[in-house]
This record gives sequence, structure tokens and C-alpha cells, in this order.
Amino acid sequence: MKGIIGKKIGMTSVFSPDGKQTAVTIIEAGPCVVTQVKTQESDGYTSHQLAFGEKKEKHTTAAQKNHFAKSNTSPKQFVKEFRNFSIEKALGESVTVDIFTEGEKVEVVGTSKGKGFQGVVKRHGFHGVGEQSHGQHDRQRAPGSLGNSSDASRVMKGVRMAGRMGGDRVKVKALKVVKIFPEKNYILVSGSVPGHIGSIVFIQK
Repeated sequence: MKGIIGKKIGMTSVFSPDGKQTAVTIIEAGPCVVTQVKTQESDGYTSHQLAFGEKKEKHTTAAQKNHFAKSNTSPKQFVKEFRNFSIEKALGESVTVDIFTEGEKVEVVGTSKGKGFQGVVKRHGFHGVGEQSHGQHDRQRAPGSLGNSSDASRVMKGVRMAGRMGGDRVKVKALKVVKIFPEKNYILVSGSVPGHIGSIVFIQK
């Protein structure tokens, strides 16, 4: 596996030489610092811990300061561990967008936008009762029947109902790397990426 931590910047479009338009998401990925290297002998598995984003010293605990000091870097805001890292990196070295190539397929992990408490039409795609008739009043977006009558006398588990929507960990697979700008640490991937603008995402393969 190889991966990097990034921040979602927004969306735009790119055009191929033949005029084809592709919607892409701009991600500011890295540079990330390797703050810990775990090995099979010492930890029972292999992984690289990457850190991204500056953090003020006054908001950093003493334990975190000592941890980042081992890799000779300033305190970072976000830390992510990537198991079985396929690229050889030593403690304190940087990981940049150069680890990916244009045309490569990657996975992007992020937290989806929180929508709050939503009804069944928005949350599950219910269509409502259609045309109002037979004395129905304000039933267009109602969930309808919830279960059996006296036999079960309860609502069965798994019934789709209103509730909290969004704010979930989402992984989008098979996104194509369309363009890379190493000087700006930008990577453009095809399609949409979960989360709001400015949210943290993980790009991995």
C-alpha cells in the first residue's frame, strides 16, 4: 500500500486534447512527514505513520511534542497510519504527490457531509404517496406503514426511517488520477470526493 494525507480544495473541470471534459476534485496532498516507522520485529506488523498540517505549539501536549521531535519536525495536526507501506521512507522523510502517477487508479477515504436529522424522502429516496386523494392530508413525505399488526406488535429491526444522515466514513474506489501539480502539491482525481471543502481525506492504493 502507498498513501498520503490531503485536504479537499474543491472541484473543477479539465479538458483532454480531443476536447473531452472531465469533472475533477482538487486535493492538496502533502507534503507529509514520516513520524513513525513500525516493523515486524518491534510491533508485529509493518506500517508508516504520516503527519500533515501545521499545529500551534500551545495546542500540543508534551507527549505529542516529544513524538514529533523524534522525527525532527514541528507539531502536526493530522496523523494517519498506512500499513504495509510499499515505498521505503525513513523517519523524518517527506512523502509528496510524486508517489502517484497520472492515469493511476486510487481510493479516497473521507467523511461525508453531515445533513442532520432528515426524513425518509431525502435519506432513503422514498417517493411519498403520489397524488393526494381519499382525504389524505399532508402525506406526501410521510414514511407510511412501519410493520406488522398484533402478531409482532413492534417495529422490526432494519426498517428505513427518518434519522441522522451523513457524517459517515466513506471510501470511493477506482478514482483516476487525472493531473498532478508537484510544485503546488495538488492532485486532481476524477469524480467527486466525500466531505466538505477543507475536509481531510486519505488517498491510497
